[in-house]
Amino acid sequence: MLKIFLPDEHVKSILDIKPEDLKERGVKGIITDLDNTLVEWDRPNATPELIKWFEQIKKHNILVTIVSNNNENRVKEFSDPLQIPFIFQARKPLVRAFNKALSQMGIKKEETVVIGDQLLTDVLGGNRSGFHTILVVPVAQTDGFFTKFNRFAERRIMNWFRRKGMIQWED
Repeated sequence: MLKIFLPDEHVKSILDIKPEDLKERGVKGIITDLDNTLVEWDRPNATPELIKWFEQIKKHNILVTIVSNNNENRVKEFSDPLQIPFIFQARKPLVRAFNKALSQMGIKKEETVVIGDQLLTDVLGGNRSGFHTILVVPVAQTDGFFTKFNRFAERRIMNWFRRKGMIQWED
């Protein structure tokens, strides 16, 4: 039952995901979370390193859509300068926003990865929708109110995975 929370991959940072590796695997699109996946939840804009990463992704003709549970102003302020399409108030882990992003990109599920920092929203929603999921270590050590609850539950789930030998990485 808990396997629905198990990501297909785990990386320390989104910057560790190489566009060459994605292309080699046939990936044409990325659905990514925003807060604590791309930047800290309270940072309004992309870092220079992240901007460079997005440029590399675009050079490899990989599409990106940001899917966030946050409000329109937050997501728009971040996404517009980068000219990245977005979906706000996504209500992850519900699958509707994932399917909408896929439809907007015009690619197949098998050609898409979902990247995020939370098991209970990003990984669960991506897995329920049938995507390849990549869990990243949260960018910030602090979280908003609701995310704090999620992190508590995530620690319990991750400990269960470790005890069962299902994961080998460290937090």
